[in-house]
Amino acid sequence: MKKMLLVYILLISAFALYVLRFEYSSPVNGSWEDGGLRGDIGETYIMITFQSGLEYWKSPLKGFEDAGDALGVTVEYRGATRYDAKEQTTVIEQAIARKPAGIAISAIDPKSLIPAINKALDADIPVVLFDADAPGSRAYSFLGTDNYKAGVTAADKMAELMAREGEVAVLTLPGQQNHEERTKGFRDTIEQRYPSMKVVEVADGHGDAMVSRDETLRMMKAHPKLAGIFVTEATGGAGAGEAVQNSSEGRSFKIISFDTNKATLDMIKSGTISATIAQGTWNMGYWSLQYLFHLHHQLTVPAPSSSGENAPLPVTVDTGISVVTSVNVDDYYAK
Repeated sequence: MKKMLLVYILLISAFALYVLRFEYSSPVNGSWEDGGLRGDIGETYIMITFQSGLEYWKSPLKGFEDAGDALGVTVEYRGATRYDAKEQTTVIEQAIARKPAGIAISAIDPKSLIPAINKALDADIPVVLFDADAPGSRAYSFLGTDNYKAGVTAADKMAELMAREGEVAVLTLPGQQNHEERTKGFRDTIEQRYPSMKVVEVADGHGDAMVSRDETLRMMKAHPKLAGIFVTEATGGAGAGEAVQNSSEGRSFKIISFDTNKATLDMIKSGTISATIAQGTWNMGYWSLQYLFHLHHQLTVPAPSSSGENAPLPVTVDTGISVVTSVNVDDYYAK
């Protein structure tokens, strides 16, 4: 009996020593506390956008903040106040000078921001992009909507609303990659799948409600048979909705917008806007910070990427979309 007790004691002791050895030898030990991944309150991660006052940024910022709370680190929000690439470049360079633990950027212009993004990486500051990509930069990952696929979804929904026939138009932001991809997905799908439908014009709404309203009214007059419009961003969607509300023509008109700001949701409830494409914006912010944290703490293991090269993170992450209509609109109001 004593021998058996001695054997049990030796086995338990050996297991305890193994666990202690594993804990002290693990390279991520310093980042684990109370069973969870934890950082230091002195670590600062910065989110940078453009047109920083837009309601749209509230959801990705909430995800960024929620990840910061979960990891025990500090987060900050910065952004260009206008739709201006030079101003956003300045904001990025100011962030670099502070030497944060990581930066998440939504790029206003995919080409002009590349030098600033690469400058951060040259300073050993991890960078991930979200919502709007900058292909050609050395950022580790892009987390956002598959915008071409979102355009395809919008086209299919428009075809459903219009019984697969009629003239449609697009109101967008030319030159910004995510909007270009949404427009291309929409146009390609209409042309390839719906022979009785036609995209008669693609116009620039400048991301402004008043400009979008005026452009919608102009297109309605220029194309008397125009029956639908796809707007690739939320502010323009509200402007297009206002144009239809104020139009004296009284013809049936379908609007598909993008995103879920309150003005858009209210117009869906009233029937002015038929549908909108909701993005996984909270996911963009939450996983951007998680990725930056893992890069900062060297917790990633490089693996072959879609380009065939080894990368520490997935190069592209589709954060998902859903279609919002009058049936499910109440689910998308801020709680």
